[in-house]
Amino acid sequence: MVRSLKNPKKAKRKNKSSKKGDGSSSSSSSIPSVPAKVWQPGVDALEEGEELQCDPSAYNSLHAFHIGWPCLSFDIVRDALGLVRTEFPHTIYCVTGTQAHNAPNSIGIFKISNISGKRRELVPKKTSDDTDMDSESSDSDDDDAENDGPKAPVFQVRKVFHEGCVNRIRAMPQKPHICASWGDTGHVQIWDVGSHLNTMAESETNISKDATTIINQPPLVKFTGHKDEGYAIDWSPLVPGRLVSGDCKNCIHLWEPASESTWNVDSKPFVGHTASVEDLQWSPTEPFVFASGSVDKTIAIWDTRIGKSPATSIKAHETDVNVISWNRLASCMLASGSDDGAFSIRDLRMLKEGDSVVAHFQYHKHPITSIEWSPHEASTLAVSSADNQLTIWDLSLERDEEEEAEFKAKTQEEVHAPTDLPPQLLFVHQGQKDLKEVHWHTQIPGMLISTAADGFNILMPSNIESNLPAANAAA
Repeated sequence: MVRSLKNPKKAKRKNKSSKKGDGSSSSSSSIPSVPAKVWQPGVDALEEGEELQCDPSAYNSLHAFHIGWPCLSFDIVRDALGLVRTEFPHTIYCVTGTQAHNAPNSIGIFKISNISGKRRELVPKKTSDDTDMDSESSDSDDDDAENDGPKAPVFQVRKVFHEGCVNRIRAMPQKPHICASWGDTGHVQIWDVGSHLNTMAESETNISKDATTIINQPPLVKFTGHKDEGYAIDWSPLVPGRLVSGDCKNCIHLWEPASESTWNVDSKPFVGHTASVEDLQWSPTEPFVFASGSVDKTIAIWDTRIGKSPATSIKAHETDVNVISWNRLASCMLASGSDDGAFSIRDLRMLKEGDSVVAHFQYHKHPITSIEWSPHEASTLAVSSADNQLTIWDLSLERDEEEEAEFKAKTQEEVHAPTDLPPQLLFVHQGQKDLKEVHWHTQIPGMLISTAADGFNILMPSNIESNLPAANAAA
């Protein structure tokens, strides 16, 4: 159960060249003197004098930022800027919570606008002089880069005091200005951050990322009924305001909305696990059904209508179940990640038959810290691990030797890709230290945001561009 940040230190901006695929928006124009090679974490070693370089051509967009102290958890806030947005520049809203060391903690509400990027073809076209692969396939942002360079993203943040470190935070899908936080004090609190979101929506002023002003604002609700701190919390995607929270004493409490700003929390918990409840996920189709993952190595499925015991429980992994994700597009699929680095996909329709595992991967060698299905592609999911890798997987892929040969011929390059990588592995992102959580942006196809001990990354891998809607899709 890798959760808390060890000896967190305040993030500092580094004015150095990228190392280990550093997720900054800057790029190097230097040309390596030897052919580039794909570096495999845990397999290849860096020799003295060697350093890893990020390949900017692998991304349509890549930016890094921080809000001061490290953040263990965050959530993307739904906005009114368009349900499907494909054109740069982009704007995002998020909520997060700090893990401050000997300093006040806070909930951070932030907006980042003018997020630049470019659209590339999956196989870049060669120009007549064969020197600039992107000159014909880049959008208007390239013109900015050729002249004065792309304009920097505009960062705005407001901070609300939070008692204790924030273990996890989630925004309500139907009312995104309402968010719930799990604190290391053992309290679950619900907040209304609408006034802060509105203030930022009306302004484009770049507020310092190191702003120290912390606003004192009381929560709407503070629940003290848990017997210990926890990390598991999830809003229902079907019933506005319905919430479940789970703690390290293996108890799960159900929250039902009583009004716009009050909740009734069932004092009698759901009990079935024998160890800490690490994650919770509501069913995307059944309003009374949710799933839980636990340190006791099991996943349980619960129905709130039939009592306080699980409807079914299965041994899911050989070690702690750290995280789970219920597929919103294929509701029979549940993904889970464990403490030994493995993650599995289960078809819930096969639970009664015994073995419900339809895919199992052991690529990561350190604990899985986050897992989430894509909101736009039913077969795609993102995984983060304590090995400092964020990986994207497409379960529909199979190895195709003819296609690989055709790709090499089109690029006219020798592709030094390892042959033992799973064909479903679509992308590997590195450069962040102690990765904790990753989320897809539901309104910007192909965009992911991740948090780690050294800050946040916004990334849009170029090789998932084929999954994006057409450019004339509704915005």
